[in-house]
Amino acid sequence: MSELMKVKVSSSPHIRAEDTTRSIMLDVIIALLPALAVGIFVFGGRAAVHAIVCVLTSIIAEYAYQKLMHRPITAFDGSAAVTGLLLALSLPVSAPIWIGIVGSLFAIIIVKQLYGGIGKNFMNPALAARAFLFSWSGIMTTYTAIRTKLPLFTSTYDVVTSATPMAQLKLGVLPDASSMDMVLGMIPGCIGETSALALVAGAIYLLYRRVITWHIPASYLGTVALITFLFPRVHGENFQCMLAEICAGGILLGACFMANDYTTSPINKRGQIVYGIGCGAITILIRYFGSYPEGVTYAILIMNAAVYLIEKATASRVFGHKVKPFEMGGENK
Repeated sequence: MSELMKVKVSSSPHIRAEDTTRSIMLDVIIALLPALAVGIFVFGGRAAVHAIVCVLTSIIAEYAYQKLMHRPITAFDGSAAVTGLLLALSLPVSAPIWIGIVGSLFAIIIVKQLYGGIGKNFMNPALAARAFLFSWSGIMTTYTAIRTKLPLFTSTYDVVTSATPMAQLKLGVLPDASSMDMVLGMIPGCIGETSALALVAGAIYLLYRRVITWHIPASYLGTVALITFLFPRVHGENFQCMLAEICAGGILLGACFMANDYTTSPINKRGQIVYGIGCGAITILIRYFGSYPEGVTYAILIMNAAVYLIEKATASRVFGHKVKPFEMGGENK
């Protein structure tokens, strides 16, 4: 043989799977539908309008940007739709319709596309957009009482506001809502974060479909449960405080659907556990000592920024390679 064939062999793992971006995103959308359905039942048709507007805006924004920049069109792979749906579920139903449009444009163009598109953004687009929308803090912190009939599109109306369980815990009192109300979603809050039962059902579906693993949700929720049980905000009410901290607010939506974003979370299992613990600890730190009653958005965004360091510190050793502290890659030695 005059010429030897050169074969480049990469290190393990060697994974072959039938999963595609579209199939994964479809699973995420299916898993989010129970939370959306409860949101529509509790807050009315305006919740559905927010979801439709955010999803359509996200898809159109991604298509228009990629067309204008002469990039491959990925607007219909489902990732833009998931971003829009997650953003909609993170909005108060009383928010004006334009707030969802602005948030979707920010998520898709600023956070996702300007960094190169899917797989290259360093923070979760929906959460980054939600943090940006707190520039209008009055809008983003006004929560209507459940079963309040709001107009589908009008932005000017009288609204009956109601304190969320997180706001009541911030004042040092137990929420008025019962544990069953928090589990079912019969509490004020954002559209898709009120029903613990719907969110857990969606997470179980994603686990069954192997879209996510247990490492991030379990370490996130376990950290929150441990801290809030040991140090309750209402003296002597350890279990009730722990239950309220987990079932109310955005922890279940964040832990099960946002913190697991493939692009912005660690790949290896040890890193995922460290990441989840960090998300839980920062969430409680903000809730307990910050002026804002919720902390999920900023906790996950902070940990998104720390993923590179977490990956370095927890990377597995590649066979035949001497790994130095905080070293990844390099030539085999």
